[in-house]
Amino acid sequence: MYEVEVKVPAALEAVRTRLEALDADRERAISQEDTYYDAPHRSFVETDEALRIRRESEPESGDDETRITYKGPLLDDESKSREEFETAVEDDATMDAILTNLGFEPAATVRKERERFGLEGYTITLDAVDGVGEYVEVETAVEAESDLESARNGAYEVLERLNLDPNDQLRTSYLGLLLES
Repeated sequence: MYEVEVKVPAALEAVRTRLEALDADRERAISQEDTYYDAPHRSFVETDEALRIRRESEPESGDDETRITYKGPLLDDESKSREEFETAVEDDATMDAILTNLGFEPAATVRKERERFGLEGYTITLDAVDGVGEYVEVETAVEAESDLESARNGAYEVLERLNLDPNDQLRTSYLGLLLES
């Protein structure tokens, strides 16, 4: 599976108002804590990969979930499209112990409050990221690499409908933005 994602800085309240005007479906609000790891055998910064444990809680339902995710290198120069593998983790402390005993070291933790909406087959996420700022992500998933361009163009169209400029896109991860600040 391939994740197609476009991220831009934005004033979240204005985007939320625009989403309401477009009758977007509000899906849920969540809190996330992402711990990123460095590999002992290569530099993920140099290879543009990521490995993280994500702890997610949904305040409205009280549900908690932990997942481990590997993100491959970026596939193009126009978006944050990349191959991604993710699965549930029953015990985040045990998963952390497995990784650290294998030589992976926690690099940084990113905390964010997210609000998700659905519009025209895309997920729009409004992110307030501790120490980094406010952003909007438009994303979808495709099965084949040949579908990346059309999915990316669709994401640009969604941004424009939200009165956001695709040219403001940032390809830097929240981790990268946090480490830069």
